[in-house]
Amino acid sequence: MACISRQNVGKYTYLYESVSFRDQNGRPRNKKVSIGKIDSVTGKPVFKKEYLERMAAAGTPIEQESPSIPRETLEIARNILASNKRYGSMYLFLKLANSINLLPLLQNAFSVQFREIFTLACFLIESQEPLLYCEEWLSQTESMPLLNSTLSSQRISELFTAMTENQRDEFYSSWIEQAQENEYIALDITSISSYSQLLESSEWGYNRDHEDLPQINLCMLFGEDSRLPIYQTSYRGSLKDVTTLRTTLEEVTSLVPGCAIRIVMDKGFYSRKNIDEMLNPDRPVHFLVSVPFTSAFAKKQVESVQKDIHDLDYTIPTPDGGLQGIHKVRTWHTDMRNAKLHVHIYLNSVRQVTERTKLYTYITELKREALKNPDNPQYAAEFKKYLIIRNSSKSSEGLTVNVRKDVIAKKMQNCGWMVLLSDSVDNAEEALTIYRAKDVVEKSFSRLKNTLDLNRLRVHNDERMENKLFISFIALLLISELHQRMLRGGLYKTYTMHELLLKVRKLRVARLNGKRIVQPISKEQHEIFKALGFEDPVG
Repeated sequence: MACISRQNVGKYTYLYESVSFRDQNGRPRNKKVSIGKIDSVTGKPVFKKEYLERMAAAGTPIEQESPSIPRETLEIARNILASNKRYGSMYLFLKLANSINLLPLLQNAFSVQFREIFTLACFLIESQEPLLYCEEWLSQTESMPLLNSTLSSQRISELFTAMTENQRDEFYSSWIEQAQENEYIALDITSISSYSQLLESSEWGYNRDHEDLPQINLCMLFGEDSRLPIYQTSYRGSLKDVTTLRTTLEEVTSLVPGCAIRIVMDKGFYSRKNIDEMLNPDRPVHFLVSVPFTSAFAKKQVESVQKDIHDLDYTIPTPDGGLQGIHKVRTWHTDMRNAKLHVHIYLNSVRQVTERTKLYTYITELKREALKNPDNPQYAAEFKKYLIIRNSSKSSEGLTVNVRKDVIAKKMQNCGWMVLLSDSVDNAEEALTIYRAKDVVEKSFSRLKNTLDLNRLRVHNDERMENKLFISFIALLLISELHQRMLRGGLYKTYTMHELLLKVRKLRVARLNGKRIVQPISKEQHEIFKALGFEDPVG
């Protein structure tokens, strides 16, 4: 007894006959025999000649339907289907690239390689898959003009070997020069984990994603006005944020000599050494940095304004309810000079209550855990920090647990307060606005890891790592520009970025006898391109 099954292989559907038989030992077996395929145009089965003859000889002839469509027309249709590719996404990526002058800078730095670099960046955005799958994706996607490579795994390996640090630096130098003058640059660091034992820079350190793996640290600078990445550099995974600032500033200033940098940073970058470094007259850097309450400087500033902070004149309206902010001028002593710095001290009363409540709740839960299991290694450091645990024969638990009230009191004093330090921003409201805008970096790190397949490095030497990071940087440029256009066009009311790309990618194009045949654009796709500020694609 036999049955017919279908199997999809790429764009084609093949027909197989499954035949049952017994082997030489009498055991039942099955085998599949190819007997034909489904016509891609008519959707009807086309059987092989030998199968038709065999069925006729068996007394069950099959009527093979003659196509009503001329052979020449069928052949044209098959050629069109074979060349049919997606092109909507690539069109969009090219428009985004042109809007930020990306391609000329890439070409100037990498010559003919720029097309491959750009295509790999586009692949990361659309597919969210590892680069080794790019060849398959490219076989179904219209490539950018004049791309001659299929971008196989071998070709990507060759490309990663050929790309040099000097080429990357040349691109960064041109890109930084293009950035808006007087724009504040947000700086932050994220951790990227790796399973590889061959990366020299992959080391154990503080992992921001709380993964128990060696890592590299990726430092990125982002324009607060343009909302576009400006520069990135990587460091050994064991280095702390505070130790990387000097090197980053040296790299940026060497790429664009004489260019004044305006940089905003969180408290992880604060130290007296870093402030002294940025106040060096030979380094053209302006800064705004959050000061942690581990420093005596921050505590002193809060103490100096506690009596005055609640005055109505110090109210700063904000979308989340407002807060109080005071500006003070302080003298900062360095080995080279005495500088006048602007200190901004803020109190958010709503956050103060929330943080104090959270602290009380946490300490209460910590006490309960200590009474149950005082030797719990998971909480050993927290027990030591906040509690006094003593053995006691008088207690039913065999111990007493008391709170370190002096420690709690100090923590309570800091709740709801924030201190910003700047060499140039002399207005508390302006400083707050600039600082809050730095969340652009955190959001971009999320896109890198969740959208661009950078939660794992998947490379086995440092040069390949740097080149993959660079391609991810180019991809981040494109999706950052897309993000801004989606915001301005109100498109997030209807689509996520992923959903929008799925709508756009449905546009297809075919080639016949050298002629490009473009599928008509839908009304929905037209509205998307219009909202993004781009004209409809044409043939």
